[in-house]
Amino acid sequence: MSTGTHRRTTLRRLPGTEGFAIAHPTDLLDRRSRDRACRAMGCLPFSEALYRDLQQQGLDAGDLWSEPSRYGRKTRWFRNSEALEDDLRWLISVGVLRREVDGQGLTSRFRLTPLGRQLLDDDPALLQRSIPVLERLRHSLRRHWPL
Repeated sequence: MSTGTHRRTTLRRLPGTEGFAIAHPTDLLDRRSRDRACRAMGCLPFSEALYRDLQQQGLDAGDLWSEPSRYGRKTRWFRNSEALEDDLRWLISVGVLRREVDGQGLTSRFRLTPLGRQLLDDDPALLQRSIPVLERLRHSLRRHWPL
């Protein structure tokens, strides 16, 4: 017998089905990441035009701040530029946005990540859905007090 440190991976089957519950442990993390990113996109006050523009080109935070009618959803917009930056940083942390990099390092421009593109392409109605109040509360609590 070998005394190596090989761990055997066991796949758990769902009762009464032929399929696997989780094919690989990262599948669960991927689904949770996608759900968190979708929730963040739906709860924040950014319009679909913002995400589509970010998909095509990088946008500066100042450009976003100066065009609330184009990039804002409904009537709610940010109190100040710091609040806008805070929401953009949150979208970075959930994997929807990234900062552009040039020869000097990070810039003040943002772009959509492959995850953000995939979410918009997979579900074009993602940003038109109404988010229930409890879901918004859950999002806010997880954002400001992560466990």
